[in-house]
Amino acid sequence: MTKAPRKTEAKEPAEEPVETPKPAKKAAPKAEAKAEPKAASKAVPKGKKIDEPAPGSKPNALQQPLQPSDDLAAIIGAGTFPRGQVVSKIWEYIKANKLQSPKDGRQIVADQKLEAVFGKKEVSMFEMNKLISAHLSTPK
Repeated sequence: MTKAPRKTEAKEPAEEPVETPKPAKKAAPKAEAKAEPKAASKAVPKGKKIDEPAPGSKPNALQQPLQPSDDLAAIIGAGTFPRGQVVSKIWEYIKANKLQSPKDGRQIVADQKLEAVFGKKEVSMFEMNKLISAHLSTPK
């Protein structure tokens, strides 16, 4: 028995639904005032410095006072500083003297004082902390 060939019907392309632009969503209204702040929260408000440990507790690594080398002290000043404050003072110096690369803000182009600390002319901001640690020691 031979089969008769099937008749194929030409299918019309399905119509695509026409998309109408949706109106922009409105931002949800902000709550006027939050409920009572959590008293037990240990979060520090933004902008508040954590330079000294709480009374009766041991300082963490960022709060330990460190003595800068003579080269580093020429930039940040003499005395002992926590690590976070050292980094902040170096950034103040970098920005005041416009030492960030104009093409890539992550690169720091060292002047004579910073080159003595970093050991090279150009350093990335991520590499900077590693190079600074060689110039910090615990006070005697």
